[in-house]
Amino acid sequence: MELKTVLFDVRDGIATITLNRPARLNAWTGRMHHEYRWCLEQSEEDRDVGIIVVTGSGRGFCAGADTRALEGHVAKGGYDPGTPDVMPSPGFGTEVEFDADFAYHFGLSKPVIAAVNGAAAGVGLVLACYADLRFAAQGAKLTTAHGKLNLPAEYGLSWLLPRMVGLTRANELLLSSRVFLAEEALELGLLNRVLPAEELLPFTYRYAHDLMESVSPGALRETKRQIYRDLHRNVAESVRASESRLDEMMREADFAEGVAAFAEKRKPKWTCR
Repeated sequence: MELKTVLFDVRDGIATITLNRPARLNAWTGRMHHEYRWCLEQSEEDRDVGIIVVTGSGRGFCAGADTRALEGHVAKGGYDPGTPDVMPSPGFGTEVEFDADFAYHFGLSKPVIAAVNGAAAGVGLVLACYADLRFAAQGAKLTTAHGKLNLPAEYGLSWLLPRMVGLTRANELLLSSRVFLAEEALELGLLNRVLPAEELLPFTYRYAHDLMESVSPGALRETKRQIYRDLHRNVAESVRASESRLDEMMREADFAEGVAAFAEKRKPKWTCR
């Protein structure tokens, strides 16, 4: 695929997807959504990729839906996603609950880290929230944004935010659509870390490398699936599912390697992803 709105790079086991419309603060378009899903699909299928990093070029992460696209919706009298009828489907087919826009992130087998380098509004905030881990630059501005456009909370954010920061805090962010900074988002529990802008990507890559080195790819995959599947399960179902996978994974080579590395006080040598 010819990429016009995102950059895609794979290096040292990490796939980096960079939203790349810096003059528009990487505002989201139908083409960007298509290209983004294609990059996720390539990352998911590449056995050498262990972790996916999503960030933005220039000063912003993603400023939400492009103003021109919003004006187009007004002119057409309704919503037009601006995407082709057939889209790449990364993460689909794992659980029926994940087979929807942005929820497909929960079906991916590899962790996604959002490196929020600047403003994240509307769908930009949605994108960050569907990542598994979120690091942000100091002073980055965040907002749900939808209320000021006479729109509903977008892409399941009304389901996701209460589970991330609690109902009381989520209600305030969703109902007000106010701007809040990365520092407040860290206090709310929405972010994992806030760093100076120049340290954001170096830290993200170090973290990703440490994660791939210390945790087996099988454990990363299964733990991610447990987390999001268990959001829909009761505790007994979660326990039974974990016991079933425990027996299966103990038969894998990486279990023996993990035990040996622990006993020998050395770094593990995981098998190919």
